[in-house]
Amino acid sequence: MLAILTGFTTMAQEKTKAEVPGNYRNDTTSDTTNIADIKWKSFFEEADLVSLIDVALAKNNDLQIADKNLAIANLRFKQTKWGNVPQVNAFANATSTRLSENSLNGINIAQSLNQNHVEDYSAGLNLSWEADIWGKIRNQKRAAQAVYMQTAEARKALQTTIVATVSKGFYDLLMLDAQLDIAKKTLALNDSTLFVVNLEYEAGQVTLLAKQQTEAQRLIAAQLIPELEKNIQLQENALSVLSGTFPEAKERASKLEAIVVKENLSPGIPSQLLSKRPDVKSAELAVKAANAKVGITRASLYPSLTITAASGVNSFELNNWFNIPASLFGSVAGGLTAPLLNSKKLRTQYNIAKVEQEQAVLQFKQTVLVAVSEVSNALAKIDKQAQEYTIANQRVETLQKAVDNANLLFKSGMATYLEVIISQGNLLQAELELVTLKKERLASNVELYRALGGGWE
Repeated sequence: MLAILTGFTTMAQEKTKAEVPGNYRNDTTSDTTNIADIKWKSFFEEADLVSLIDVALAKNNDLQIADKNLAIANLRFKQTKWGNVPQVNAFANATSTRLSENSLNGINIAQSLNQNHVEDYSAGLNLSWEADIWGKIRNQKRAAQAVYMQTAEARKALQTTIVATVSKGFYDLLMLDAQLDIAKKTLALNDSTLFVVNLEYEAGQVTLLAKQQTEAQRLIAAQLIPELEKNIQLQENALSVLSGTFPEAKERASKLEAIVVKENLSPGIPSQLLSKRPDVKSAELAVKAANAKVGITRASLYPSLTITAASGVNSFELNNWFNIPASLFGSVAGGLTAPLLNSKKLRTQYNIAKVEQEQAVLQFKQTVLVAVSEVSNALAKIDKQAQEYTIANQRVETLQKAVDNANLLFKSGMATYLEVIISQGNLLQAELELVTLKKERLASNVELYRALGGGWE
């Protein structure tokens, strides 16, 4: 039977092995250098971001709940270590029974003791021990250990998510700061253009339509300012919730334009996800817990051997209760208990455990599949966003020259007001898009770091 159980465990372990590709899509490198090995305080170089993540990891309520779950799992695991230890209970009993004078016992007691009641005093120890013949207790330990380790990995996975979410939120905040600066700069430029148009209108050189269209262009930038200020407050509030604090302003010295986007981040190879990514490890441990549960339910189908013993002192007179050795008593018993009428119920539980084990294996494989996909997606974004950013940056440079030329030509009478406001509007839109693209590049780097399992150390 032990050989059968061992064979089942080996088969379960074979099922747990997940197939992973040799490389990520569009990445042919075999370099095992992996950015997931970098601790998050080294991966993020902005001091104000590091400080913000520190606060979030210390005060985030979801993370604190995960810590409590880990403590509970640890206590349960420690409890299972006592599974093979005999249970010992102390007892002390005192009883007084009045017997019927017309009963046989009552008549006998009255004749022998000249009284119609019986007293009995007992004190001692009870011992009970179940032999772990079929590995039930051993599998209970394995299950509890797997659940504890699974909870620990789930806590790590949550931390990676919090680190990534806080950093992305911080970059969103810096993007909004940069866009607000662009809107204010554009508004100042529009004010300058409107001033010139008003002078020309008063001189009769342009029509009222020119003045109105220039004012409308100015209002586009003016409207952006309160919208961006609103979004900044909302983003600060979101970061406050992640940090376990009430909504408040977030002090920051970092500027988006000063942050250098990391290039050539090494993802390693897909097989490393099995050991580095917490949710993958958690899913693998869930399989181990399910395997142990199958062993527990299987063992319940077989007879259990229980050994019991009791020893102490007993007397029907109080003054002789602790008269040693006359009051000493002791007993030892061993028994086999086999399920009969409830065997169908136990077998159903065993069959359910086997199906749950198969579910856990499929969930593990799905988790690995998703992990590889997330890394591949992040790599694709990083590659294409770098190309987009280069093109967008060239567009901004071109439009900046166009705005300068349009202003010069307008002042010399060689360009219309319409050409000026169109060039200014195009530049505003291009600069806003460029800032957004840089934020997305930073966010994609963070997503790659998280997807590879970085951020929990």
